[in-house]
Amino acid sequence: MQGEANFTSDNVVTAPEDEMSMAELLDQQSFEMQPVKKGTIIKGTIVSISPNEILVDVGYKYEGIVKSKDLERVDPEYLETLNVGDEIPIYVIHLADEDGYVILSLNKAAIERDWDKAQKFHEAGEAFESEVVSTNKGGLIANFGAVRGFIPGSQLDNVRMGGDRGKQWSNFIGKKLHLKIIEVDRRRNRLILSEKAAVQELRKKQKADRLAELTEGEVLQGRITSLADFGAFVDLNGTEGLVHLSELSWAQVSHPRNVLKVGEKVDVYILNIDYDRQRVGLSLKRLQPEPWSTVLDHYQPGQIVTATVTKLTNFGAFARIDNTIEGLIHISELADRQIGHPREIAKEGEEVQVRIISIEPEKRRMGLSIKQADQVEDFDDEEAPEEVSVDDEVAPEAEAQVESEASAEGEPEESLAKADPEDEAA
Repeated sequence: MQGEANFTSDNVVTAPEDEMSMAELLDQQSFEMQPVKKGTIIKGTIVSISPNEILVDVGYKYEGIVKSKDLERVDPEYLETLNVGDEIPIYVIHLADEDGYVILSLNKAAIERDWDKAQKFHEAGEAFESEVVSTNKGGLIANFGAVRGFIPGSQLDNVRMGGDRGKQWSNFIGKKLHLKIIEVDRRRNRLILSEKAAVQELRKKQKADRLAELTEGEVLQGRITSLADFGAFVDLNGTEGLVHLSELSWAQVSHPRNVLKVGEKVDVYILNIDYDRQRVGLSLKRLQPEPWSTVLDHYQPGQIVTATVTKLTNFGAFARIDNTIEGLIHISELADRQIGHPREIAKEGEEVQVRIISIEPEKRRMGLSIKQADQVEDFDDEEAPEEVSVDDEVAPEAEAQVESEASAEGEPEESLAKADPEDEAA
């Protein structure tokens, strides 16, 4: 007969399909036997709901009551989700009032729950959004669920303090801020929030996402955000890159301010991307013609030009023409007489008149002469004085130095794309 218990040959009672399972019976028993102690959070089942109170079955055949004063402190949106029969966490305030009810609190249960949640957010470094509800003389107040949190003025992002700070902060009321929890002290009822920490992390994530979209060799338009002795910083729609001083121009630049200004829009070439350090190396000069590729369009052997001495060595002097092309004045081409060292004739930074005696674009070499610049007759390749060959006259180790120093301007693949301020200072 349906509804009756069934007996087996082993005298084991089995419940009918339409009655409670053993697990359900145990759950009910554990609910009825749960300790109802003051200052604890227990589970209860809603018996009735009215505008002024909520009755809750807390086990042991006891009913508890959530009074109107407590309901006023609970989030109205949460109250609207409650229905008769729902099992909810509830905080025990008193075991019985004059009517025999256990006094319960939804608000305190929510506060305890949110303190636990705040601790987990703090440990995980998780950010959230919250609306500013009020201010005090030190900063702003925002809620983390049922817990009130404090945002010190120093933890606001890019807020310039000045004048009446209280009046300034009052403009934040009603605004939602991106926040992180930086301190949780439940015993002292202290929850400290930070907009600055949350925004920094958000920007870091946005920068990482933006970096993933960039490609080495790509050309983008950016805006100059700041200038330093070692280069210029460029904003690429949320990601900042550095144009090192050596990548500003093929011409020698002493400071970025000589060729750029803050706020200027420029096209830049992406040299390299360091995803671990979130840095982007940029170049302006890679978008300009490489001087040695067009040198024969501007200079010819026999031409007399003005050059600036850049460096003196035992075997000659290096001189830069038009601040872009660097050539070598061999020691034998410095003067008609024999000299012991180039310093006898030239000094670094000095401007001199030189005659171009050879151009080798493929090797990025140019031979210059001071002594031939003094000759009035026209230079003729076929009748030119026998040129001293660097390969013949310079010792192997000096040749290596000529090779490296004279060609330094034309090695784009090895140019320094960027540098740390710390490296530059060193």
